[in-house]
Amino acid sequence: MADTGGGAAGHGRGRRAGRVVLGSRPAHLVRLPPRRRCGPAALGAAERTVPSLRVAAAYAWRLIVVGIVVYGVFTVLGRFQLIAVALFVALIVTSVLRPVADLLSRVLPRPLSVAVALVGSLLLLLGLLALVGNAVAGESAKLAGELQGGIHRLELWLRRPPFRISPGRLSALQGQLVDYLNAHRSRLLSRAVSGLGQVVELAAGGVLALFSSLFFIHSGENLWAWARDQLLPSGARPGWDRAGRAAWRTFAGYTRGIIIVAATNAVLVGVVLLVLRVPLALPLTLLEFFAAFVPLVGSPVALGVATVVALAGRGPLTALAVLALIVVIGQLEGHVLHPLVLSWAVRLHPLVVAVSVIAGGIVAGVIGAVVAVPFISVVWSVLRALRTAPPQ
Repeated sequence: MADTGGGAAGHGRGRRAGRVVLGSRPAHLVRLPPRRRCGPAALGAAERTVPSLRVAAAYAWRLIVVGIVVYGVFTVLGRFQLIAVALFVALIVTSVLRPVADLLSRVLPRPLSVAVALVGSLLLLLGLLALVGNAVAGESAKLAGELQGGIHRLELWLRRPPFRISPGRLSALQGQLVDYLNAHRSRLLSRAVSGLGQVVELAAGGVLALFSSLFFIHSGENLWAWARDQLLPSGARPGWDRAGRAAWRTFAGYTRGIIIVAATNAVLVGVVLLVLRVPLALPLTLLEFFAAFVPLVGSPVALGVATVVALAGRGPLTALAVLALIVVIGQLEGHVLHPLVLSWAVRLHPLVVAVSVIAGGIVAGVIGAVVAVPFISVVWSVLRALRTAPPQ
């Protein structure tokens, strides 16, 4: 029995050791199905494309969707252009006057501080416009004589090399201009009458902007909190709240920075025009201030108008001096003022700025060119805020 037990134990140990036992049936080989290869050869025909082409296609349809969304937004804004422009102006006013109202609210009640900030800024703007109007009215008689002399100097200049335009040709051009004005007098009058309707719309937009800025300055954060809590699900509120605050910081920083840049350009231009005794120096200075809100394009256009006025009023040498001023101020604005003043806003590449201004001008004219750069800056800051994980 011991031997039998030992044999059984040995038999078990033999099987466990993997030895062949006499009398047992040989094991059948089981063929497993071949593993499916996951290499490029096993991919479908549609998936065997070049990887870079697949990545480009993925980016392409996303860019198409983004382009459709942007086009839709601008189309909707174009339908309600007056309201959109009024709200944009209200946001600009809020970004400028909100710090003033916060400062005044330390010693005054909040509603009174908002009213003082708004009324004071409005009186300052109206006073500046009245000063410009008085300057134009005071120089009108002198300007008429200077323009007549300037036109005569232009005729003499065009007769000399390299133009060599004959007096008969100049007289023919003047006659064509007079004939054009006489032939299109009714059309010009109809445009002037339609311009009165646009003035009414502009006044309505100004009232809406002033009314909106009143609430934005007083309790803009409460309006944002209400919109966030009512329109967004609870899970998305923290991320979009972070994105909204980043968007406002970017917009306010850009607006304040561009105002500082525009004011600096206007002061430099005004000083130079006054030194050169160019007619209408103060209105041209104000034109330079507002034109600087269109990046890369507005300031050269305003200085081009100043060059034409200098050419007509003071002659070619003064016009060349103003033309040199365009180059100097352009270099100063691009290499000193923008990097220094706009450091707290989103810094965009000059190519992005140029494309944005051109695209905005194509879509919505001058208004689109003004809105394009802050719009792109705000969108970029929102994307960065949504992509950044909140601090733990």
